[in-house]
Amino acid sequence: MKKLKIGIIGCGGIANDHAEMYKLIAERYDNIEVVALADIVPDRAKDFGEKWGFTGARSYNSHTEMLEKETELDGVSICTYNRQHANCAIDALNKGINVLLEKPMCVTLEEGIEMMKAEKASGKILSVGFQPRFHAQMKRMKEIVRSGELGKVYYIQTGGGRRRGIPAGSFITDATAGIGAMGDIGCYALDMVLDAIGYPTPLTVTAFKSDYIAKDPKQFGCADEFEVDDFAAAFIRLEGGVILDFRIAWAMNVNTPGDTIILGTEGGLRIPSTGCWNNGFDAMTLYKSVNGEEIEEVIPVVHQEYDCFYDKVLSFVRAIENNGPAPVPTSQIIKNQAIIDGIQRSAACGKEVTIDIPEV
Repeated sequence: MKKLKIGIIGCGGIANDHAEMYKLIAERYDNIEVVALADIVPDRAKDFGEKWGFTGARSYNSHTEMLEKETELDGVSICTYNRQHANCAIDALNKGINVLLEKPMCVTLEEGIEMMKAEKASGKILSVGFQPRFHAQMKRMKEIVRSGELGKVYYIQTGGGRRRGIPAGSFITDATAGIGAMGDIGCYALDMVLDAIGYPTPLTVTAFKSDYIAKDPKQFGCADEFEVDDFAAAFIRLEGGVILDFRIAWAMNVNTPGDTIILGTEGGLRIPSTGCWNNGFDAMTLYKSVNGEEIEEVIPVVHQEYDCFYDKVLSFVRAIENNGPAPVPTSQIIKNQAIIDGIQRSAACGKEVTIDIPEV
């Protein structure tokens, strides 16, 4: 079988995870080769290729140059900062190349819609990088919710974050990130619960965001550079009468904003808090009423053989090989992006806003 030719756009931090997984897949299946690397920082792509042993991979100083000269690429991983997600994805799709895009999908809803248009016109795959979906513990949670064990789900509390955990660099400036904690780790929390209940359409958002801790030079060394949110909270009404109570933080003066709670008419599920829903979590608790008796059942933790990031990248490779659908489709993630967009708009105007997702 012909090996798939893969490129990586953006050779910073998260690209190392993609490189590691592509190497593992190549070693196990001998079905791919990384042939091109691009980064706007001079020599970074070249150094990245040498670091990971991508012998023969060609290096470029821009994604446009790479896409112009590499005429046989089957897929690319896009690992740039948030503000470049849309441009890089659209350009790759317009060249007929399948895309594995790191989260968040982009910065604005409008960008997301343009990406979906390019995806539809190209007939290629655009899969968004939510690796927690592939974790066995996440799959178990989704199975419980979708089994009907909880009855009709009507209220969800979710979020997460860290007491102190503000990143730096491209994560904190508007020109590169565009959005802060809610785009970096909040999108994971949203995807976890929205995917579990079938990704209903968001209707309205009432939101607040702040940067109090990050802008305090006594607490954060890059306070003068900080231009995004370090905390966000929102009350979201979803299609089907579901309420989503969401909060996320890079920094806050408590250790956690609380566990994730999914309430239904027949039962409830408590998922223990974590700093970032980027992997597994501790044992869940199912609350039920059986024959008039209130019971609590601890759901054993499910372990898995491979890192969920590996499964994310492998699922993308398999989708290209089999001409299959995107493993994490934009038809779902556009709703995640619409909520983030709604949070930004509501926080800016100080009142509830409606969400309107155009048809593509």
